[in-house]
Order: sequence, then C-alpha cells, then structure tokens
Amino acid sequence: MVRPLRRLLPFAMPYRAAMAWGIACVALSSAFYSLQPLFLRSAIDALHDGAPASRVWRLAGLMVTVALVTAYFRWQMREQLNGISRRIETDLRDRLFAHLMTLDAGWYAKTRTGDVMARLTNDLGAVRMAAGPAIMYLVNTIAGGLFALAFMVRLSPRLTLVALAPLLLLPVVMLRLGRAIHDRFESVQAHFSDLTTRVQENLSGARIVRAYRQEPAESERFAAMSSEYVRRNLALARLNALMHPTFTLLAGLGSVAVLGIGGAMVLRGTLTVGTLVAFGIYLTTLTWPLIALGWVTNLFQRGAASMERLIEILDTTAAVQDPAQPRTLPPRTGGRHVEFRDVSFAYPSRDGAAPRQVLRHVSFSIPAGGTLGVVGATGAGKSALLELLPRFFDPQSGTVLLDGVDVRDLPLDTLRAEIGFVPQDALLFSDTVAFNLAYGGADSATAEWAAEVAQLAESVARLPAGDQTMLGERGINLSGGQKQRATIARALARQPAVVVLDDALSAVDTHTEAAILHGLREALSGRTALFASHRVTALREATHIIVLADGTVVEEGTHDALVERRGRYWELLHRQLLEESIEAETSAPA
Repeated sequence: MVRPLRRLLPFAMPYRAAMAWGIACVALSSAFYSLQPLFLRSAIDALHDGAPASRVWRLAGLMVTVALVTAYFRWQMREQLNGISRRIETDLRDRLFAHLMTLDAGWYAKTRTGDVMARLTNDLGAVRMAAGPAIMYLVNTIAGGLFALAFMVRLSPRLTLVALAPLLLLPVVMLRLGRAIHDRFESVQAHFSDLTTRVQENLSGARIVRAYRQEPAESERFAAMSSEYVRRNLALARLNALMHPTFTLLAGLGSVAVLGIGGAMVLRGTLTVGTLVAFGIYLTTLTWPLIALGWVTNLFQRGAASMERLIEILDTTAAVQDPAQPRTLPPRTGGRHVEFRDVSFAYPSRDGAAPRQVLRHVSFSIPAGGTLGVVGATGAGKSALLELLPRFFDPQSGTVLLDGVDVRDLPLDTLRAEIGFVPQDALLFSDTVAFNLAYGGADSATAEWAAEVAQLAESVARLPAGDQTMLGERGINLSGGQKQRATIARALARQPAVVVLDDALSAVDTHTEAAILHGLREALSGRTALFASHRVTALREATHIIVLADGTVVEEGTHDALVERRGRYWELLHRQLLEESIEAETSAPA
C-alpha cells in the first residue's frame, strides 16, 4: 500500500531527530491523556462514597495539570511533525525541479506541461499529508489505542472482550476500502493532469482561441472535462462516505454492548459507577483512533498514489548525459571548428509510434571563424541539424565534432558554454529586459553592446522603464521582431565561440534584417556561425552553404557557385526575389 512512500526516507533523514521528538510527543500526549479517566473514576467514586471535598479538589487539580501537560505535548507533536512535512515537501519539490532541469529535449517533447505542473502541485500536497499528518495520526492511533486497551483490561477484562468483538471486522473493511481508495485517487490525479494541460494550452494559446472564435467550443470542452473530474471525485467521496459510517457503526455496537452489560454489573454491585464511566471514556478513546484509522489509511493511499507519479519523474533518465570519461577542448583563440560526419537523426517517437527520420547521412565541415548557411524548405531538417550541436538531441548514427572532439565526449556545461543559441521560437522570461539580455551571465555593458548589434537598443529605449521594463509571459508585450532581436542579443552577450541562429530573423522586415546582418558581420568576426533561414538572401555572405531536402544535403558551396549551378538553391532564391518584387509593387503608392 505505502511502498512508494519508502522513497521519502532519504528526504526525512535530515530531520530524523526532530521527527523522533515529534513521535515521542505523540506517545507522551496519549500517555498523559489516558490518565484522565482514572482520576475521573476516583473522583466519581469518592463523591459516591462521601469522601471529603479536599480529596475531590486534589483530584480536580491533578486532572487540570495532566490536561495542561497533554496540551503541551499535542502542540509539540503538531509543531514538529507538520513542520517537518512542509520541509520534506520543499526538499522534494527542489529535487524534482533540479531533476527536471537535467532532462533532455526529447523527454519534454513527449511530456505534457500540464501533467508536470499537476504533479508538482496537487501530487506534492498529497505526499506532504502522508509524510506529516498521516504519520502523526497513525502514531496517535496506535499509542492511544494501546494505552486505552491496557487500562480497559485492567478495569474489566470481561467488558473489554465484549467491546472488541465488533471491532474485529475493522481491519477487513480497512484493507478492502483502502485499495479501492488508492485506485480511485490515482484516477482523479491522472484526470487532473489532463484538466491542467487543457487550461495551460488555452491560456498560452488565448490569441489563437479568440482569433478562431473558439471560446464557446473551448468552454464546452473544459466543462466536459471538469464534469468528469467531479464524477471521479464523487466516486472517491462515496468510498470515504462509506468508510467512516462503517467504522462508527462497528464502534457503536461495542458501546451499546458495554452499556448494557456494564450497567447490569453496576446494578449487581460487581462494578462501580466510576469504573463504568472510566471504561466508557477509554472505549471512546479506543474507538475514535480506530475511526480515524480510516482517514489515515485514506491519506496514505492518496500519498502513495501521488508518490508513484512523482517517482516516474525522479526515475526518468535523460537520454543526453555527461560522458563517463569527459574530454577537454583545446585552448580557444576565436571560433571553433565544427564538423558533421555522416550524421543521421530521427526525433524520439511518442506512444510507440515509428520514429520520423529527419536527417540522413549529413556531412560538412566549417573551419574556425567560418559561417555556415543552412537553407531548405519547411521540414527539410534545418532545426534538427542545429539542435545536434549543443546536444539537445544525439544522432542515431554519425558524429558531431567541435575542434575535433566528439561533442558526446564533452561535459554538457563545457559544450554549451561555447555556444550562443538563438532558437526559432523566441522565448523570453517574465522578468526585466535587462535580466533577459544578461541571462547567460553577461555584464550590463556587454548586454548593451549586444542590444546595439541586434538593432534592439532603440526599441528598449522606448519602453516605459527602459531595460528595467517587466516583460509578460514569454515576452508577450514585445512584438515578434523585438523578441527575436532580444534572443539574438542574449546569445551574443555570452561572447560565445560558436553562434547558432535557427531562422532567427523570420519576424523582422528586410530592412531590419539587413541592419542586423551588417552588425552581426562585425560581432561574429573570428567566431564560427551557423545560420538556418528560409530567406536565401540572409545567407549570401556565408562562407559555405548547404541545401537540405528531406533531411539530405542536395547542394553545397558558396552563394555564387550555387547560383551559377542553377539548381535547388537558385530556385529558392529566384522564388524569394520574385515574391519580394510582387510585394514591393503591391505596396507602392498608386
């Protein structure tokens, strides 16, 4: 039932002393609380026998003292165990986030963001409840039950047997319902992941939803998923509703039997009134922990189901890892020599689907300080090729080398410190412009220089607070072109040996593109650069150009040589120049 929760032991070990004290406080509070019925029994019998008031007051004082001591230990047990559960939750959350940072792009490509968010929120909360309150109430149930049972036997073995007879069914009920609760809670959590994913996608794609007038349709889909979430929760609630009354019924049968038989014993004079009252209190003390055991079982089942989902993440191994025997790069004097040798690559498959071959036997070489232009139609494999250099993915065959060293033999930190990467999807963080430009560790002066090169400085100056302007999610308060220029500046600010730009100028106009390329020529002097672009004109000054089609290099050479060949490259260039000419004619004033 709770096997997955064993994985929490390493997280609990740093707090073992405080946890031991908290558990001891639970036991001590139960021990002192169990003394109260004895004092009450003595007081009732003393009043019945006509004892002096001083003795009754003394017993009352002892009861108050014991109540205060019990209250202290109950405060301590909650302070310690509930506090430790919060610390375990924090440590586990930190570990999960740190592990997520190590997972490769392939894992994220086949894992939904909403599912990860659900596990880091809802599931962590369920695990925390199992790591703190559930343990506290379990120990309280055991300790309180044992103390109560011991005093019950001491007061009347016969009544104890009568009271426990109906309670023998409790373990059977608990085991049967506990398994069902585990399964249903797991179903609830899985559907909560789907629900979270739907919300995340709609919030991220709010513009698309509005543009296509799909608000009612999306509301209907969400309502359907929300109704299913309610249905699964109600199925779980029905089990909980069945568990507590069943426990109460079994406990109530014992109380009725004790009242009938114990009352007869009092009438016969074989049992004092005080003893019957004390026995009744002990029975209640025993009964309520047994009823609470159902709730504790529920907490452990929920925690185990959630921990299983978290373990799936913790046990995931990144496909791209640091080498067992890392190598080093030669001293850097400028750029780095980049080479692809017979590289073939297919993106990781999802749900058992056949992998899609993206690159086939690609080979080329760029000397240090050279510039490679990669051109091809959409889906030709341009992005995949560039993503292999910083090892976002590893090829299935072939080798990618940096200064003659296989990139798989380099530590990831070392490799990626050499590369400034500008992705096709311009992503900025919800922070200031300055933070985003210096994200790779650059100082403010270098970040300002990079903004100038990327033709961003003038746009930043017009923002309400300059480079201290807070950006919205993914930089939503910037235009597409501004976001692309910001990501270019971010890459340049790192002063890398190799700059990789994956169609990084697609959202800027041709005039801005020309200005950026002019600035880049100087900024990239001595550095190696890899450009992928659907605009052939952006690559004409590259020292070497390759043309991809269906993942294969179909042409390569300089711009002039490829134009003279009048092949695929010439066709792409001719089509682009024709489109620009038509666009210029249609936009010209009549």
